[in-house]
Amino acid sequence: MFRPDLLVGKRILVTGGGSGMGKATAVLAARLGATVAICGRNFDKLERVQALIGKATGRPVLARSVNIRDPDAVEAFISEIHDEFGGLDTLVNNAGGQFPQDAIEFSRKGWLAVIDTNLNGSWWMMQEAAKRWREAGVPGNIVNIVANVERGMPQAAHTCAARAGVIYLSKTLATEWAPLNIRVNCVGPGVIETEGFGVYPEEALARFHKANPMKMRGDAWDVAEKIIYLASPAARFVNGELSIIDGGQAQWGVIWPGGMPDYFNETGAA
Repeated sequence: MFRPDLLVGKRILVTGGGSGMGKATAVLAARLGATVAICGRNFDKLERVQALIGKATGRPVLARSVNIRDPDAVEAFISEIHDEFGGLDTLVNNAGGQFPQDAIEFSRKGWLAVIDTNLNGSWWMMQEAAKRWREAGVPGNIVNIVANVERGMPQAAHTCAARAGVIYLSKTLATEWAPLNIRVNCVGPGVIETEGFGVYPEEALARFHKANPMKMRGDAWDVAEKIIYLASPAARFVNGELSIIDGGQAQWGVIWPGGMPDYFNETGAA
């Protein structure tokens, strides 16, 4: 499926494209022939990815610093992509962020920041892209990077709330926007080793590989290849789906990003 010309003629936007899974997705998409746009908060990171892709593929990359919490900024960026590329085929909503903390300790600012980025930012991107596709009468494709929150995730209640919102929003839109020929799917990574690991304490990092029965961490390419599959013609009949990439973590147990409290160890819980 991953032939060198798989995405020739396709235009792909990756939010959070300056590092980790977003960076890997942008690089892989460009290698397979796509025209790529990336955005994020740190323009220095975006420039490095832009240069990397340019050197590796000779393809130009549109890179912009965009606050996805700002719907006006999102509208302006989507408009620029259409002006530059003549349209957009796939939106990859990868931008997001969280931090490990007991829910009872969340500040109002911390809660709102995670919800606004992970849920609202994804929504502004989806709605603006869909409006353009409807206006032009062309098909569209959305891939939302979330998390598998079915069993909850202690010390990440804010991101669980936001990601669950995106998952069920996506399932709803997959039906509502089907008449527009717009597909909407989600990818839920498990423990994926990226630069984002910096927010977790050392004791958590030392045991993250134990979060799944394979006893290993995934990497950004594991996720990028699933995203590219969903962006490709091979996934034309996949819609409203949540694809989990976690080494079997969903069957294994609940992860505590900040460390399991002694109470649960004492009672013998996993």
